[in-house]
Amino acid sequence: MLVPGVIAGCAARVRYYDADDRDYHRWNARKDRAYHRYWDERRERYRNWKELNEKEQRDDWKWRLDHPDRD
Repeated sequence: MLVPGVIAGCAARVRYYDADDRDYHRWNARKDRAYHRYWDERRERYRNWKELNEKEQRDDWKWRLDHPDRD
């Protein structure tokens, strides 16, 4: 299960737990750009990540493994 967590002392800095890889992902500008690329490649309407169900969130994390953040 992907569980959102807030880093102590800063509610604006959010991280999500990836149960498959057993690690946390900090949501930052790079993650946001990658997430937009994810929807562009799927050719589907953009959806807010928090609104996805658990399976859809896992699909996104799996996609990211094959598409590392670029800067």
